[in-house]
Amino acid sequence: MSKRFEGKVAIVTGAAQGIGEAYATALAEQGAAVVVADVNTESGERVAKEIEAAGGRAIFVHTDVSSAESADAMAARAVEELGGIDLLVNNAAIYGDMKFDLLISVDWDYYKKFMSVNMDGALVVTRAVYPYMQQRGGGSIVNQSSTAAYLYSGFYGLAKVGVNGLTQQLAHELGGMKIRVNAIAPGPTDTEATRTQAGGTAKELVKGMALKRMGQVGDMVGACLFLLSDESAWITGQIIAVDGGQTFRA
Repeated sequence: MSKRFEGKVAIVTGAAQGIGEAYATALAEQGAAVVVADVNTESGERVAKEIEAAGGRAIFVHTDVSSAESADAMAARAVEELGGIDLLVNNAAIYGDMKFDLLISVDWDYYKKFMSVNMDGALVVTRAVYPYMQQRGGGSIVNQSSTAAYLYSGFYGLAKVGVNGLTQQLAHELGGMKIRVNAIAPGPTDTEATRTQAGGTAKELVKGMALKRMGQVGDMVGACLFLLSDESAWITGQIIAVDGGQTFRA
């Protein structure tokens, strides 16, 4: 049985841990050669080595998504070492160790740094990657949003509102190149980062959800692979909530 992404090259940013690691591993299992792009060298190299040990193909590239130079260098390495770029998951974010503060009082330099990664990073990497996708005749991009975009959650939620907007705008700019752009909005997901941030509030979050449990990283994988694959060939500009019914939009 042929694998879904045989012969494809995928980049996953923020792939050194959590949901990003799950995306990278699943793509490799389905035949893609994967670029593990992250600022965390130790964990990123571990993920790439584990993919290779399982019979997949992966390279780690140290990548700062807020830097155009870093993103350009990462894309160039993907092409040089793996032959091209077909798929991109913009997953990198400051989350596990982010500060809590109000929009009206957060330190301005911290705010700018945060937004440069959590919102602008998706655009920075897309700009670096799309010409190579165009050379391959098209591709698919999945941005990592969050249900925080629909709830009060300060500058974290604001960044995800921006990611949603980027998804819709880029879908139109890149559609003529046969590049699709969609987003996944996870609800509360049981990762180390969420455990750090949510602390003892996780049980309260679950009470308001239709499905009474926290999400698992594996819950996100099916939606991501679907949006990257030809099964979603006529879907673009969409934000799909994978959230156990936390949010409802009529």
